[in-house]
Amino acid sequence: MREIFKKQFQEELDLLEIKLEDNQIDQFYDYFEILVEWNKVMNLTTIIEMEEVITKHFADSLSLVKAVKDLSEKEYKIIDVGTGAGFPGIPLKIVFPQLNITLMDSLNKKVKFLNEVIDKLGLDGIQAIHGRAEDMGRDVKYRGQYDLCLSRAVANLSTLSEYCVPFVKVGGSFIPYKSGKIEEELGAAKHAVFLLGGKVEGLETFLLPGTDAERSLVLIRKNSETSGKYPRKAGLPSKEPLK
Repeated sequence: MREIFKKQFQEELDLLEIKLEDNQIDQFYDYFEILVEWNKVMNLTTIIEMEEVITKHFADSLSLVKAVKDLSEKEYKIIDVGTGAGFPGIPLKIVFPQLNITLMDSLNKKVKFLNEVIDKLGLDGIQAIHGRAEDMGRDVKYRGQYDLCLSRAVANLSTLSEYCVPFVKVGGSFIPYKSGKIEEELGAAKHAVFLLGGKVEGLETFLLPGTDAERSLVLIRKNSETSGKYPRKAGLPSKEPLK
């Protein structure tokens, strides 16, 4: 099983032009095994088949290299909002160990899983925190502290931007991972992004390896401080998205 894993993963890494040491690929396999084991007692992901985990979780997480070309060179400070089972933050940390990563999730049981993965894989410079984006985005310990905010969470772009842009430093970027055609959603979110101090600066669209699944990385640059009005109290960003 491990050898089959390595073969497929290496093929997908080649498509992303990522080179890994054997011990890093072993870390991914160990991560996969921990994920499957914990998923038996906790709903972490509906994707547990090895081939799908490699493509839809691991390779997808690492596709950030398409939007951030100097990811291997900089010591970016990154927050992964609504990380769930650790995607994209943990795969990025394994491949680019110089990154400083904070994983944030609103479910404490998922944070316990994340800490187990961090411990078992021996990862440094990565922490998992429990909290809601609406609350943490107002906390001076986290607000405006990050070069990059990432999220694969399922929410419309206006809502997701209100959750995430407050975490970003002026000059930094919020990069959401989105599925399918997003032009209409992107158009609808542009004013919300502007209200939060950001601007849509780019869109990287691609197919996941060996699939017809279209993915997009939206590059939102933060040009000015986010107003103290945002994020609004818990529940409002999803119930009444900014327009």
